[in-house]
Order: sequence, then C-alpha cells, then structure tokens
Amino acid sequence: MRVLQIIETAYRATIEEQDDTVVYMTHALHGAGAATSVLLRGNAVNYAVADQDASGLRFGTWRQSEPPRIAADVASLLEKHVDVFAIREDLEERGLREETLIRGIKTVPRGELAGLLERFDRIWHW
Repeated sequence: MRVLQIIETAYRATIEEQDDTVVYMTHALHGAGAATSVLLRGNAVNYAVADQDASGLRFGTWRQSEPPRIAADVASLLEKHVDVFAIREDLEERGLREETLIRGIKTVPRGELAGLLERFDRIWHW
C-alpha cells in the first residue's frame, strides 16, 4: 500500500518537539517498511527551502536551545528515497524559487494534483 502524506500546516509542534510531527512519522513509517511519500502544500512548502536557520529563535528572554532543522529532516527523507513533492503555485505565491529548494524536491503544478493523488492507495492530510 502506497501512502501520500500531505503536509499543509507548517511548523506544527516544532518548538516543543524540534521536529515536524508528520515528517518525523514519515521517517518512522519508512524505517518500518511502509511505502510513503510526502506532498508539501500551503505554508508547508517552506519546508522545501534548503537554507533555513532557526538558531536565533527566541520569545522574549526565552531562547530555543534546540531549534527545528526541518530542511535537514526533509533532505534525510530524500536520501532514503522517499519522494517529496511540492505544489509549484504554492511555492510561487510565497516567492520561493526552485533553485532555493532542497535538491530532489519534485514540484507539481496544482492542475496535475489529481493525477498525483491517483498514484496512492491512501491519502493522509495533515
């Protein structure tokens, strides 16, 4: 069974856990042998940007000592041969150019989304 995890809500729980919960779960599922892929859409397309640094994250006097490293987590999925897609128009709407993306991210025009979804047995939307 092939599963597509659609991540739309960005940076969910990344302060408490330092990882996006769905990206983390995708690593775990893949490690257990599941055929998973990821589609980034909406604000989550920001995960596809290669050069991210949240090391200066602070709220008032509190400083995040272990900031999220989402780009590294996504790149690690790609290294494990997990397909990671991003909606092209969502990238464009946020001013993100393809040359700034992590190598291996596949962009998909919104108009081809239905065809992509048909390739999977299960769709999980987060």
